Amino acid sequence: MYREHTIGMGIKELIDRGETQNLEFKESLKLKEEIGETVSAFSNSDGGVVLVGVSDGREPIGIDIGRNTIEELANYIKRNTDPQIFPSIKIPEVEVGGKKVVVVEVGESQEKPVFFKNHAYKRVGKTNQRISSSELRKLAKEGGERVYWDERVCVDASLEDIDWKFIKNFFIPRYEKFSEGGIVGTPEELLEALSCVKEDKPTNAGILLFGKNSQKFFRNSYIALARYKGKMEGLERLDYKEFFGNLSHQIDECDKYIKEHTAIMSRLLPHKVEREDIPEYCWFSVRELLTNAVCHRDHEDQGSKVIVKMFSDRIEFYNPGGLQKGITPENILIRQYSRNPVIANALAKVKYIEELGEGWNKIINEHKNHPLKPKLPKIISDEYSVLVILYSVGEKFEKTPAELNERQKEAIGYLRRNERITNKEYQEINKTSKKTATRDLQELVRLGLLIKSGRTGRGVHYVLNHSYKGDIRGHKGT
Repeated sequence: MYREHTIGMGIKELIDRGETQNLEFKESLKLKEEIGETVSAFSNSDGGVVLVGVSDGREPIGIDIGRNTIEELANYIKRNTDPQIFPSIKIPEVEVGGKKVVVVEVGESQEKPVFFKNHAYKRVGKTNQRISSSELRKLAKEGGERVYWDERVCVDASLEDIDWKFIKNFFIPRYEKFSEGGIVGTPEELLEALSCVKEDKPTNAGILLFGKNSQKFFRNSYIALARYKGKMEGLERLDYKEFFGNLSHQIDECDKYIKEHTAIMSRLLPHKVEREDIPEYCWFSVRELLTNAVCHRDHEDQGSKVIVKMFSDRIEFYNPGGLQKGITPENILIRQYSRNPVIANALAKVKYIEELGEGWNKIINEHKNHPLKPKLPKIISDEYSVLVILYSVGEKFEKTPAELNERQKEAIGYLRRNERITNKEYQEINKTSKKTATRDLQELVRLGLLIKSGRTGRGVHYVLNHSYKGDIRGHKGT
């Protein structure tokens, strides 16, 4: 899609690139006919962006915007396209060269061909070309075969089943936060633009993303989580949770639960006062895998659900439906395809999912940059399901014997910031007597945590024994 080329770039960077297969400049809103032809061309191709207020020579010349200018453009496009197109039209808050520019985003239509005033257009290089009759028949056939499940109208659902309060208080503020401008139009028009409402009816995506009770229509579109004490299912199960509601709520609540019930190691680094918190799992990866499972599962198959299993050494993420067309565990870093493009697009608008398909690259990079170097995730897939395993680094957490008192722990922390400690320094940091300091230090040497250096008097000091191996200590939630 066109977003692979444009999303993440600022308006200035887009202008600097010049017109492309997915980018068109128009000097004025008066060029409605040309804008409409470009909308048709982008809809019949792989989408694109029209920047209005920019000359062919990449010069921002700006436009005058009245109270109803944007609404009139949106209605003009809607009236004159068949099937009706609802592009996203925005006015970025940041002006380009002191000029106001209008951004018209057009996605690839899943229902082709798209006509503008009885003619259909396609994008060829930087130009719009009228589609011939033979091409129209071919495009219509291909378009008729490509209707995604999540964009279909939800049977028996009505606009009353949409949680408009959630859209107003949660979705729209996040949408505006992560976009370059405010939302133009009503919440219903926004959902139409996102293919979540069609002909005054919610689509399947609309119910899953914004429904008051999504499970009323899709009973198994929720997350089930089981937490086990050990490394196998047969051992004691500590907890079982189910996360319902719309997809955003499911992701947020399950992500919160997982992070509340995994370990964090806090350690002191040499020459640093602050402690470093190291999570047992890569936290971006946890959320991304949760979101992927919810977003890319086969919601049409209501015989199963998204399942998360937490063990002492790993977390397993299971979702119904195999890897998408053309995707394998081997090429997942370089190939992308969405089973539910409407859901994926809406979640990307509010930064729940990586819109450029960079999620897996970020997961791999996070694992490589984790200080304890966890094992890379494992993907197991067949035509019916996907299982992704995330591995714990709990066994690599620093090992501290249970016998240490608070004074000794303080000394260990001191030694992580300093190369050595003397008996006098031990007394000072713990405000204790020489006798107690001597006893504590001797115990640390006996336990194998410290090495004594020097023979007698002021030459005696202690250093950490970096080869020490003791009992594992973590801080798991219960």
